[in-house]
Amino acid sequence: MDKNEIDQERSLAVFQGQGIRRIWCEEQWFFSVVDIIDVLTDSSKPRDYWYRLKEREKESSGIELSTNCRRLKLLADDGKMRETDCSNTEGLFRIIQSIPSKKAEPFKRWLAKVGYERIQDIEDPDRAMLRMREMYRAKGYSEEWIDKRMRGMVVRQSLTNEWDERGVEKGLEYAMLTSEITEAAFGIDPREYKRVKGLGSESLRDHMTDMELIFTMLGEASTTEIVRCKDVQGFGENREAARKGGTIAGDARKKLELETGHGVVSSENYISEPEKKKRLSRKKTELGSNASADE
Repeated sequence: MDKNEIDQERSLAVFQGQGIRRIWCEEQWFFSVVDIIDVLTDSSKPRDYWYRLKEREKESSGIELSTNCRRLKLLADDGKMRETDCSNTEGLFRIIQSIPSKKAEPFKRWLAKVGYERIQDIEDPDRAMLRMREMYRAKGYSEEWIDKRMRGMVVRQSLTNEWDERGVEKGLEYAMLTSEITEAAFGIDPREYKRVKGLGSESLRDHMTDMELIFTMLGEASTTEIVRCKDVQGFGENREAARKGGTIAGDARKKLELETGHGVVSSENYISEPEKKKRLSRKKTELGSNASADE
């Protein structure tokens, strides 16, 4: 989940509090059919529901609902990119007709709105960033955290732009370079980092503390600067640059840890409790400790 942070966030749409995976393909959104069935039916086994729906529709009307779908790779629960039945807005309207659900009409209105928002985002990238900010606010993040997260996205985008221009392939190579930076900066690779935080398919960066975000930015910004100044080309040279950029952040992290007496890497996550609420709890604890020290 590290190759392009902004696109990853856009790849998840939210309808009535439930996430729907999507991918921008051929100038339009394609949505996961299974996710939409999950939203509309509340079925405990949406994949089975989708299979039975196709069979039932074929028998009753002779229509193959699969013709409205394409197999596209989306991020699965196990963190891997897997081929998934997806459909564009037009195809989904046909599929939804076969699903008895009270949510069908509001979902259709939502679907049309989502498609229009993407067109707006292309015409005005700032609108997309504002929408991202609103999304994080709705999830319960503080303004302080959101500012760092948004800044981190810009830093990340600058780095991936350089990689793209210097012969690094998206996907596996992006992930490998990101792992180099993370391991040099924090002493653990992204997979182990997620285990420390108790995460599954969730975005690691969405569960980083302020300091973790700052050192992530330092590692990626340092890597970008090295790549530009040394005109790094190809995967091999970029891997070495990533290691050096991450080491700069790692050295700074170690100095801070030496001064403060505690580590930067935290097991904290925001799965069950929003970041903003946790921040307020920490402040209350700190104020209480300071008051006790003054007595």
